[in-house]
Order: sequence, then C-alpha cells, then structure tokens
Amino acid sequence: MNTNALPFIYQYGIGATVMAVGLGAAWRYGYVGWEAGPRRRNLLLMLGGLVFFMGLQGYLQFIAPLAPHKSGGLEPVTPQSVGTPLDYGVIVAYFLAILGVGSYFGRHNKSTTDFFFGGQKFAWWFITMSLVATTVGSYSFVKYSRVAYTYGISSSQTYLNDWFWLPLFLFGWLPIIFFSKVVSIPEYFERRFNKSVRMAMTVLLLIYLVGYIGINLYTMGVALHHLVGWDIFMAAVVVAAVSAVYVTWGGQTSVIVTDLMQGFVLLLAGGLIFFLGISSLGGLDEFWAFLKPEHRQAFPNFNEDPSYSMVGVFWQDAMANSAVFLFLNQGIMMRFMSVRSINEGKKAAIATLVLLMPIAAMVVASGGWIGAAMDSAGLIPTDPELRPTASQIFFWVAAVLCKPGIFGLVMAALTAALMSTVDTLITAVAAIWVNDIWRPYVRPEQVDAYYLGIARRTSITVTLIGVGLVPIFMTFGSIYSAHAAFTAAITPPMVVTFLLAMLWPRFTPTAAMATLLGGSSLVLLSIFIPDLIAPFSHGIPRVKPDGEVLEYAKAFKFTRALFGLSVSAVIAVVVTCFTRPRPVEDISGYIMGTVTPEGGTLASVFVESPKMLSTVVQSAEDFYDEMSGRYEVRLSDPALQVLGAKGGDHVLLSDKRWWFGGLRSVHGTISHEPLPGEGNEVQLGPRLGSIVAGAHSQVVLEKLP
Repeated sequence: MNTNALPFIYQYGIGATVMAVGLGAAWRYGYVGWEAGPRRRNLLLMLGGLVFFMGLQGYLQFIAPLAPHKSGGLEPVTPQSVGTPLDYGVIVAYFLAILGVGSYFGRHNKSTTDFFFGGQKFAWWFITMSLVATTVGSYSFVKYSRVAYTYGISSSQTYLNDWFWLPLFLFGWLPIIFFSKVVSIPEYFERRFNKSVRMAMTVLLLIYLVGYIGINLYTMGVALHHLVGWDIFMAAVVVAAVSAVYVTWGGQTSVIVTDLMQGFVLLLAGGLIFFLGISSLGGLDEFWAFLKPEHRQAFPNFNEDPSYSMVGVFWQDAMANSAVFLFLNQGIMMRFMSVRSINEGKKAAIATLVLLMPIAAMVVASGGWIGAAMDSAGLIPTDPELRPTASQIFFWVAAVLCKPGIFGLVMAALTAALMSTVDTLITAVAAIWVNDIWRPYVRPEQVDAYYLGIARRTSITVTLIGVGLVPIFMTFGSIYSAHAAFTAAITPPMVVTFLLAMLWPRFTPTAAMATLLGGSSLVLLSIFIPDLIAPFSHGIPRVKPDGEVLEYAKAFKFTRALFGLSVSAVIAVVVTCFTRPRPVEDISGYIMGTVTPEGGTLASVFVESPKMLSTVVQSAEDFYDEMSGRYEVRLSDPALQVLGAKGGDHVLLSDKRWWFGGLRSVHGTISHEPLPGEGNEVQLGPRLGSIVAGAHSQVVLEKLP
C-alpha cells in the first residue's frame, strides 16, 4: 500500500467508525435523519464537517507535497534585542487590563451558579472564543512550534481530529448535562452508578486537575525565563497571583470574559508571527516553496519514528485526549453549562471545532512552520553556537521577526495562553471540591452564599498548591515525559467508563469501579514494564532507557493510550457480564436518548425556548432567594401567556442589546403572584433592573426548560 495512504486510511477508518457510532445512536433517537427539517440539517452538518476535514487533510497528504521545492538563496539572520522597556510596558499593561476586566465583570456574583457557570447566560460566540483560549495552553506555542519545525504541517492534526466525537457530544452528552442538571462530572457518575464510583472519579479528576495547574505554572515560568530572563518560580508566582485575584472575585464570569480577550490576543499574536514570517520569506508562495515536501503532509510517518508517529498520535490525542477534553474536563463542561440554552451550546461546539480550531492549529504552530521555511531558505545560521534547537525555535523566530512592542505582544499572548488555561482549571477544581466533597459530605443543606464563600477560598488554596508544585516539577529531567506518563495513567480508563456509561444501559456499577481502578493500575504498571504495550505498538520502535526520571515512560509513550483503552474495555465488558446492572428506570436521563426537557420529548431537545421583549415595571425592592440563588420576578398575565409559563418556572432576563453576549443577564424564578397589567410586563427591583436593563425600559425574557 502507498505509504502516504496508510495513515490517512487508518485515521479515517477508525475515526469514521467512532463518528458512525454517534450518528447511529443519534439516528435511532431521532436527532438526525433524511426527512426535511432539523434532523436533515443536523445530519448534513455532521457529514459536511467530516467531508471538510477529510478533504483538507487529503489535499495536504497527497497533493500539496507535489508542489516544487526550493532551498537556500537568503542570508542568515540573528535575533534582535528583546525585553526592551516597551515590551515590559506592553506585558504590564496586559496584566493590569486582564485583572481589571476580570474583576469588573465578576462583581455581580451572588450564587454558586454565578461563580461556577457564569449565571448560565452567555451567547454561543462568547463561549466559542473562550474555549479556544482554554484549549491553547501555556506551552502550546513552544510545544507545537517544536513539532511543526521538525515535522511540518502535520502538527495541525492535534487540532483537527475532534470532529469524530461531535455526534456523541452534541446528541448524547450535551442533553445529559443540560437537562439532568448535574453540576460536576463526578455527580453524573453517582447518578449513573453509585457514590463509590463518584468518589473514585472525584479523586482521579482532582489529582489530574491540581497537577495540571502546577505543570502549567511551571511551563509558563520556563517560557518567561526564555523570553525575558525572569526567574522561573517568580514568574509562576506573578502569573498565578493575577489569575487567582480575578478568578476568586469573579468566578466563571471573569474567566469567560478574560478568556474572550485572551482568545483574541492569542489569535492576533500567532497571526502576526505568521504574517511577518511570510513577508520575510517573500510571500505566501515563497513560504510554501521553502517547505520541504514531507513538511507539507497532513500526517507524518505511520510508525517509523517513536517520537512522533501518526498511529501513536492518533490514539493518544484523537481517541484518548480529545474524549477527555470534550466529555470529562470539568472546566470545559462548565463552559458549556454557562451558555443560556442547549442550542447556544450546540452552536458553540460546532463553531469551535469547524472554524476556530483550524485557526488555532495555525496560530500555535506558526513559529515552527515559519522556522522550517526559514531554515530551508538559509535564514537560520548553521553555526551550532547560533543555531536554535527545535525546542527554542518559537523564541528564536519571535525574536527575529518582532520589533519592540510587538515582541511584548507575543509575551502577552504566552501569558494569555497560561492564564486562560489556569483560570479554567482553578474554577474546575473549586467546583468539584464544593459540589462533590464539601456540599454532600462536610456541610450539607447550607444557604447558597455559604458555598460561594467556600468556592472562593478553594480557588485561593488551589492556586497556592499549584505554585507549591512548581519547584517539584523543576526537579524533573523531562517534565513533558513525566506529564505524558501522568496523564496516560488516568485518561484511558476514564474515557472507557464514561462512554459505556452513556451508551450501554447494561454497564454495571461494579464494572465501572473495576474499570477505573483496574485500568488505571494496569496503565501505571505499563510505565514500569513497557513490554506490556509492545503488542499494541503497531511496530513502533521502543525508546531505549536514558537514565532520566520515569525513563521507561518514554517507551511506547503514545500507544500507551491504545493499551489503556483496550485493557479498560476488556475489564468493563467482562465484569459487566458477571454483575447485576441497575434498573433501567433508575438510570433514565443519564443514558443517550433518554434525556428530555421537563414535560418535553426527545424531538424538543433542540427546540428554541419561548422568548419575548417585555416592558419593565420598577419595584421598590429585589426579591432574592438565598437557598436557590435566584431572583423572583413578577410577570403580567399576557406575558405569561406569550411565554407559556406559570409561577415557579425559570426565566432568563437579558439586556435587549445582543452584543453584550449575555453579560447583562440574570436567572429568575417567576412569582406565583401575577403582575397586574394588560401588556407584556415584568416587575424588577432596583439591583436586578440595573443589571439587565440599566437605563432602558425593556428587557428580553426567555423561558427556560
């Protein structure tokens, strides 16, 4: 078989199978179909996305390498001076802007719903940009630029393979988290199985998230050390302090608003490096010509290079990491729970994967792509003393291309990449601690304001723990190898447990616990006995021990994910066959195709909620329920009829100006006492009115399921 065709067929053979499982389930439950209307639109959207990515990567794999290649012709260059006062001014101004904006927009937090889910009020485009900022981690620029410099365009595959999971996410997980009203990943596992499984998942997620905070702070310290010479630990402390202030004060609202800003900064900085690099090479055609033919391919070798083989990256990233990112990352779940409706969540997911993820792939790898072309053109010195390594290429390209001020913007982008990941992780850990440990086991049945205080104190504590982990990670010989081994030991069993929980009603609580504990134990064992992975390695050569910390973790480090998924699946199926499942009626609502809005049907899941423009009638006081964390509002009888609502129903009140994206929105409960009046009127107290109406006389009301 053609060596170029094998990786393409492998990815889309297995990936399309995963997508077919999701589409098949969605078809069975009525979310997609051939008849005209929403079902056909959903089906064409899913298939259209698959065809788009197949076409894009097929072009890069088979056609792009055939373009003429040239090398040499330009004189070597050296980096300009960096870290000027102007650069420092830009980075300080950025820190102050993020701190001010985050604190300002989070000032209305009054409940845990506000703190963890931003009041569940945001528009899809707000969440889309913040998701991109969260996805691009503090080390993404350095990590993917290194891969791009060594392997070329294939570095983009990490950002282009989430589409396989979209049907299961849109038509399975998204309805579950919206209509079952779970507030954390572990809570879902208790409702689906039992308290023991919930506790096991809580422990695994907390270990993963807290460790991840420390790793991000450490990698940010390393990046700033390379860029401006700051001490690694002190750089981590400064960035952690800024993140902790606005997260603790404003919670998810501050995170989403600051990540909106940071998303734009990330795209702008990466785009600038790409544009400046292309200009330095003489244009887009010259850039493409200077890339080696193998650097234009969508996929690298199938299994020859253990450092970056297509089959290994596919299982590590497309199957294990992408599933964790979409389904089990508490921070990502909280993002989607922050939108005002399930339809807004659906739009955010599609826009993120189709539009912005390909752009993000270009942004984080731009330094490497440009560096590879500059090397081929002769711009990078051949002198070993002056020549950058693959790990240094992003810093070298930025220093060569960026003038003072622009270089400061690049530093700000790296800072944005860190804070937009760390702030999400901090709120995620606080949510799990409060909702899965403190509220159910330590101090149940308290007013909502009490749990809000615990969430804020947890955010500070978690940040301090993350800073405390930085010196520990500084002692590792290879932090990325240690991190890969750490995450690989956790994610595969979690992925298998979740997917079977959502898709297989027969999957039992005993099997879920056995999968989490047994699968994690076997993957951990494979770190010390890598020969366990050899049958799953697809012929990838084993990396020899090098005397570093966790040296055996490097052996088959990518296909360890396939090993973990396989052994976890075997444990799950075998134990399920010999244990008793929960009654179907007890787990209805937590299996794909069994979740519906209250009083609705499967067909009504993605139906838009009733909405109307209502005239504000001022009240002398606000009516706020401390236990529920919601305002109470009175509606006139005509308004109730238009919304099809009654007393006790939930409603979202929003500023009528769409460009606020939900920032000026608040959840309320409809009073059982109607407001006298003949028009579409709503009565608001002074504080509630100032938030959603300001000086305006009308607000938008939307009935929520």
